[in-house]
Amino acid sequence: MPETLLLRRVAIDTYHENVAYLHRDCRAYRSEGFQALNKVEIHPEGGGPLVLAVLNVVDDPAITTPDELGLSEQAFAQLGVAAGTPVQIAQARPPGSLEAVHRKIQGKRLGREEYQAIAADIACNRYSKIEMSAFIVACAQAGLERDEVLSLTEAMIASGERLDWGEPLVVDKHCIGGVPGNRTSLIVTPIVAAHGLLFPKTSSRAITSPAGTADTMECLARVALEPRELREIARRERGFLAWGGTARLAPADDVLIAVERPLSLDSPGQMVASILAKKVAAGSTHLIVDIPVGPSAKIREGRDALYLRKLFELVGDCLGLHLEVMLTDGSQPVGRGVGPVLEARDAMQVLQDDPQAPADLREKSLVLAGRLLELDPGVRGGQGRTLAEEILTSGRALAKMEAIIEAQGRNREPPTLGALRHEVPAASDGVITAIDNRQIARIARLAGAPLDPGAGVDLYRRLGDPVRAGEALYAIHAQFPADFHFARAQAGRDPGYRIGEPNHRARNGAGE
Repeated sequence: MPETLLLRRVAIDTYHENVAYLHRDCRAYRSEGFQALNKVEIHPEGGGPLVLAVLNVVDDPAITTPDELGLSEQAFAQLGVAAGTPVQIAQARPPGSLEAVHRKIQGKRLGREEYQAIAADIACNRYSKIEMSAFIVACAQAGLERDEVLSLTEAMIASGERLDWGEPLVVDKHCIGGVPGNRTSLIVTPIVAAHGLLFPKTSSRAITSPAGTADTMECLARVALEPRELREIARRERGFLAWGGTARLAPADDVLIAVERPLSLDSPGQMVASILAKKVAAGSTHLIVDIPVGPSAKIREGRDALYLRKLFELVGDCLGLHLEVMLTDGSQPVGRGVGPVLEARDAMQVLQDDPQAPADLREKSLVLAGRLLELDPGVRGGQGRTLAEEILTSGRALAKMEAIIEAQGRNREPPTLGALRHEVPAASDGVITAIDNRQIARIARLAGAPLDPGAGVDLYRRLGDPVRAGEALYAIHAQFPADFHFARAQAGRDPGYRIGEPNHRARNGAGE
């Protein structure tokens, strides 16, 4: 017989994992199967919605008494009943798809039905984070065949909702990441939308970087928008920049991303599946994928970039996407700011046609926007960049961005730059010969980005710039002393910049 306890809301954000709290003196705790980290099924007494959760055992009655069952914020919201409601708790059966995960751990190839079952179980919170970590690591270690990437992509799409805009041309662009800054979407979207092409830009939160498009846009406007709001904004403005999680677009992917972030894993097969699942679910028909290539980027060599391009094109073709891949320069960060507030500043400077705007961010955005504009049958090939620049310099792109911000809901109390500031000095005279993208990103994350949007790194020097000993290479910004200390200490061990003689370039981002 299931145990009946009174429901209690425990105000803990467990980040995409359902957690239940049981007091050690509860009679259920003494039953077999109710030990910590086991999974349990919970539903209101007499029937109702079922929630699966990972069990934690507590000793403090201020959290949960022996007659209560506590639920974390996410699990409580999913159950959807009031605190104090009698609920029943029972041992949960392992998800049926877990056997397929065990096969993947053994290096076996999985079929379409198995990936469908895994994605469905993950989206329904039947997996614990430990089980999801096992799946992610198994896919990274054993690798995914091309048909497996397609199957995983289709399974992620099927796990949630799909948007249909009722138009034959719905454009999007996506960068695979690995280069700090590079916040081109905040510039490309209003340029393309101002031209009239439909550009419903959905983005995930940052996985391994100091900021994602959604994190940066949130400094300016709301990004957690319901599908109804997205449709209305798209109808009026022809574009938006939103987080895909609220719209339940490929929700299995959102849950997996929450586990990938602390693991710092982003394997090629899972990356392709994650990106394309989101784009298809968001209703895109035409997609430009930006793959930066550089010695300290996510993709370091041309052959790896070509393999990834072929994988994107193969899976995209099978999904009916018109997909083009652009290989871009990933030898150093793009723009000056690394972190949400700083990257939002850079993007707005470009849109405002500010003379102080980062020239590299402006140029890359214009190239990407130009390629998207050329998807319009009315724009001649080779004319896209010129048209994009005209839209930018005329102020139409800025006006469109302001309209999108207002439509999404302007952030009336935008986050500010972290007040704690430290400039990292050059150790010697010379010329900047290499900038380690990974190290700069790591320092920005240690400073608190993206969870603290005002944290990050503000770059002063670029490749080829002359520098004298003691001059600042960049500034670290943080809000909290502990983060500030960690970031400064990391920069002290390795600032991420290499300084050499003029006309000399280091062979890679590690300064070899």
